[in-house]
Amino acid sequence: MKERILTLVGFSFQRNSLKTEILSGITTFTSMVYILALLPAMLEPLRAVGYPVDSAFTATALATIVGTVIMAFLGKRPFGLAPGLTINIFFIETVCLALGYTWQFALTAVLLEGLLFILLCVSSLRRIIFEMVPASLKHGIAAGIGFFIAMIGFKNSGILAEGTIFNHLDTLTTPSSLLFLLGLLLTGFFSILRIKGGLLLSILIVTVVSIPVGVTKLPTEFISMPDSIAPLFCQFSWDALLLPDLWVCVLIMLFFDVFDSLGTIVGVMACSDIIRPNGRIPHMRNIMLSDAIATATGACLGCSTVTSYAESATGFAEGGRTGLSALVVALCFTISLFMAPLFLTIPASATAPVMVVAGLYLFGSIRHISLSDPKHSMPVFLTILLMPVTGSITDGIIAGLLSFIILSFIEGWLKRGTN
Repeated sequence: MKERILTLVGFSFQRNSLKTEILSGITTFTSMVYILALLPAMLEPLRAVGYPVDSAFTATALATIVGTVIMAFLGKRPFGLAPGLTINIFFIETVCLALGYTWQFALTAVLLEGLLFILLCVSSLRRIIFEMVPASLKHGIAAGIGFFIAMIGFKNSGILAEGTIFNHLDTLTTPSSLLFLLGLLLTGFFSILRIKGGLLLSILIVTVVSIPVGVTKLPTEFISMPDSIAPLFCQFSWDALLLPDLWVCVLIMLFFDVFDSLGTIVGVMACSDIIRPNGRIPHMRNIMLSDAIATATGACLGCSTVTSYAESATGFAEGGRTGLSALVVALCFTISLFMAPLFLTIPASATAPVMVVAGLYLFGSIRHISLSDPKHSMPVFLTILLMPVTGSITDGIIAGLLSFIILSFIEGWLKRGTN
């Protein structure tokens, strides 16, 4: 009976380790749990226009749980899903604040974008979009996301300033920076010893050490009841369906969602020896479809676009390969609904080193790229460079794709000219 249930999430006792999958899920959760505090804080400016910010924590947790469970059973891969930060900024700053539309209007755009994404996944267009990305660029995306997630780790540690340059050297002596360096040392040490659960162990040790040095503190209460989601549930603005601006927002959200999801999924899978030599990923349709369904259901729960998180790379680095890890992520977020004060005590300096190590893990995919052919090496280089510099996975992918198309055209033109 247990084997039959585990089969539903892609787990096999012959190929996978139960302990590894569980540790992988917990590691991914600890790398993602910050979203529970960050997203409501980002939505705070919308309180003035009637957005029920007090319900945002519950909505974020539920959208993450539902999306990740869908990934566990449909996609059967260890991805954690939650409302995406890039699209959330567009949701708040552009649609609601700059354009002045209601948050119900924005949620309607998210729902429609999710439904279009579902249609895209079940149609042949999904395969066309996926196959237009050459195998070399898929591995380049993995390396680019590696730099991207490592950059986030360094930034969260307090060592990096806004952008890509170091702060003054005195930042290296702050308590949070020293804890980050301790975590980096521990993750390297545990990785050399090949200790299963080493990444999670590092997070726990740094969290414990951070309490006496004042970087974090134990909460006064460990259990809290979440606010009701009723003020956000299915709050759509159907009278906006005929407005051209709505469909412009839908298409922009769809563009970012498709390429962010594609980049994260391809990048993380490419470095996990799951991607095939021809660049294809098994069950890619169901993985992307899980992402699309999660977007639509997240909109119903009152959240901006739900997408696969690059932080899932920490779970992959821990050895997770099946939907069981995703199920563990969802279970942890379910517990966090009622024990949020405890989980939110984990400081960024504890999870940042794990993100750097996950970045190294992703960067290993570069070994599959032939750097002697400029047609492939230049697009890969631009992809790797621009992801962390622009802070956008989508920008890196688009730059790589465009440069590959242009260079392929030039190569073909030159060959025709010499014949």
